[in-house]
Amino acid sequence: MSEVYASRRTRLRDRCNAVGSTAALISSPANVRYLAGAAPKGAVLLLGRREDLLVCPGPPDERPGEARPDERLRAHTLPHAGGDPAVAAADILTAEGGDSLAVEEHHLTVARHRALRSVAPRLRLADLAGAVEQLRVVKDEEEISCLRVGAEIADQALGELLESILVGRTERHLALELERRLVDHGADGPAFPTSVATGPNSGRPGHRPTDRRVEEGDFLSVCLGATYRGYRCEIGRTFVIGTSPADWQIELYDLVFAAQRAGRESLAPGAAYRDVDRAARQVLDSAGYAQGLPALTGHGVGLEIDEDPQLTPAAMGKLDACVPVTVEPGVHLPGRGGVRIDDTLVVRPEADGGPELLTITTKELLAL
Repeated sequence: MSEVYASRRTRLRDRCNAVGSTAALISSPANVRYLAGAAPKGAVLLLGRREDLLVCPGPPDERPGEARPDERLRAHTLPHAGGDPAVAAADILTAEGGDSLAVEEHHLTVARHRALRSVAPRLRLADLAGAVEQLRVVKDEEEISCLRVGAEIADQALGELLESILVGRTERHLALELERRLVDHGADGPAFPTSVATGPNSGRPGHRPTDRRVEEGDFLSVCLGATYRGYRCEIGRTFVIGTSPADWQIELYDLVFAAQRAGRESLAPGAAYRDVDRAARQVLDSAGYAQGLPALTGHGVGLEIDEDPQLTPAAMGKLDACVPVTVEPGVHLPGRGGVRIDDTLVVRPEADGGPELLTITTKELLAL
């Protein structure tokens, strides 16, 4: 992986040079990991004039099996606890004669920005903006492999839950069990707080589990994700509790499933972000559900669970091959419940079989 990290840093350095910055300070944890490998909490990466440096608040974790930083990077550990690695990095650059530094302003706090100014008043600070995030959008096959394993873990955890007795158990209990199963099957941990929603809570995006118990006749919506080697994916499914769903449940489920299928089928290199959103959204709009629909149809995943691209009505840009995204339309009917169906896919050209579905748990409306 050292060659991969070095290549990523070279591409970022080229971007910095193009805007007149001789050095860059990376402080976003996900971006540090992308460019330097797993690093101690709070570490920053300095792309310096002479060498690249990983500035750490403490020594890297030496426990067996723990992920390590890129071995080609020299690590600089702060001599005293409580110091700020970003401020130390600016001080190091100044001592080397550096006169400009590109920083991630969207990640720096005002206090940290002032501290940088204080320690290096002659250093010209420029905004790196989302340069690293842009590099992260298209994944290499090693990254996609990590997402694929994470999806397999999430599928396995969800499948085992569906084989257990659900009636009478609380949303909170089911969510905790799913997160335990993720770890049992090899995940680093959940990709985000697991959502389990029953009855009138079902289909509500971002629902936080409560002590409501599963009842016969409920819709049960589950959204979970696994983190594997730092990469995060997600899956969402909706089921019916009981032997036979009601007519309104079948109708609503079929509608959301049609919208989700339309979104999935529109994923292709060159497709506009907004067109993917429109493909799913218009199915729900035409059925009279224009009000109250989620703000987006999907988003990118990777080292963070919600990253570019954003599949929204106003999004600008087009998909590339090897971009993993979610497609997750849903409808929530206040007081009754609703349906959400969520998959993680990788954009692939038609010649390679079209979009690759990573989350493969059935989307058939199951009665549990």
